[in-house]
Amino acid sequence: MNGRRWTFEDINAICALEKECFPQSAWSMQALADSLLSENFFGILLEEEGVITAYGGMSVVLDEAEIQLVATAEMYRACGRGRKIMEDLLSEARNRNVKTVFLEVRVSNAPAQLLYLKCGFRGLYARSRYYPDGEDAIVMKKELD
Repeated sequence: MNGRRWTFEDINAICALEKECFPQSAWSMQALADSLLSENFFGILLEEEGVITAYGGMSVVLDEAEIQLVATAEMYRACGRGRKIMEDLLSEARNRNVKTVFLEVRVSNAPAQLLYLKCGFRGLYARSRYYPDGEDAIVMKKELD
């Protein structure tokens, strides 16, 4: 599984997968396109036979990064794709001399929390009613070597 950077040609497919994975809080096509235009943004994806199966994105400012997006199509979950996306994002963060990486995850998303813990993230605190539907988020952090 080799990842590649997002291109504008990928935005429609990423947007569709985003809506499938996060029906209540999906990023809009405009938000995805705007992110891709930012020099601070890095987006990576995996595909199989031309179909995007997983993607991730982060923003980097100075020596901090925030992982903003990580998703895997339902039929490809628990196959290592999410882990590969995280590894690629963290590798890029190191290449950009990032020292600290943050992310937020829904309190109900135990599979994602487990993935992030396996990748070395630790919970910091909860953000009350963070998501549009009122669910809390757990803020997680990882220090890079």
